[in-house]
Amino acid sequence: MTPARPTASATPAAPSVRDLVRLRAERPEAIAEAAARRKRRPLLRTADTAVTADTAVTADTAVTADTAVTAETASDRARPPHPGRLMIIAADHPARGALAVGDRALAMANRSELLQRLCLALSRPGVDGVLASADVLDDLLLLGALEDKVVMGSMNRGGLAGAAFELDDRFTGHRPEDLVRHGFDAGKLLLRIDHDDPGSLDTLHAAARTVDAMAAHRLPVFVEPFLCRRVDGRLRNDLGAAAVTTSIAIASGLAGTSAYTWLKVPVTEDPDDMAQVMETSTLPAVLLGGEVGDDLDGAYGKWREALRLPTVRGLVVGRSLLYPVDGDVAGAVDTAVSLL
Repeated sequence: MTPARPTASATPAAPSVRDLVRLRAERPEAIAEAAARRKRRPLLRTADTAVTADTAVTADTAVTADTAVTAETASDRARPPHPGRLMIIAADHPARGALAVGDRALAMANRSELLQRLCLALSRPGVDGVLASADVLDDLLLLGALEDKVVMGSMNRGGLAGAAFELDDRFTGHRPEDLVRHGFDAGKLLLRIDHDDPGSLDTLHAAARTVDAMAAHRLPVFVEPFLCRRVDGRLRNDLGAAAVTTSIAIASGLAGTSAYTWLKVPVTEDPDDMAQVMETSTLPAVLLGGEVGDDLDGAYGKWREALRLPTVRGLVVGRSLLYPVDGDVAGAVDTAVSLL
């Protein structure tokens, strides 16, 4: 099946997944070529975004009574649907060995199906971009799905889900120089801290130096911090107000500058705590989706309230939108976009 794709400015290198596999084998350089010609955009589109050439109206424009178009309506059409906000689809879970969605242990293991769902999500109005590991982004580049989208590379995937070394989360994904070389727009790192696990210190140190490196390239980096602990051998993130507050304070203070740092934060166990929690930092933040189970409507409500806070600038959501219980990817994505 050919994945649905957003309108692209150029013919994709691979019109289908089958073509993608052939191209990877025969012309691996096609990935770099697709990255070089990709149409880029600003991280944030604001309300005063300039009218594009194909929607601009000048005094010389011929206008008939049946097709009257004013400069104001053309400008409205060029404005972003949610100015200054971000709606990012996350798909970096497989690279950490996290393939489960709900009770489906290997839901994200079918790459063709994942790509179809991603291309559909990216084609929906108001979706700004995608967060993924290199292999997924390479696939999307070849499929032509990243035109005029924010492309965010996932940087540390070494803390494999369920591993004894999960908190020694090595940077095995994108390096800052990889993001620059491909012309990508941002990076993301995961920062989980367990006070009883020495591996957290190595991750903390590596994260700080990565924030420094990203700032040197003037690339935004989204830091996803958690305080966590092991319960019956499994790692659990603490979503209590005090824990989330502390994790935000730690993440905000990483490195020699915070100029290019964003936060990627969960909604607290008690959503009413979010207003006070988000007062911990002036850094711009996006909300992460996380595991929402069958209660996607409940998640929408929590996100809606948190999005009203002054530092919260958008959503980065993955499995709950790509694999909704009712199977309606477009409906789930459209509802999430409407919250912005």
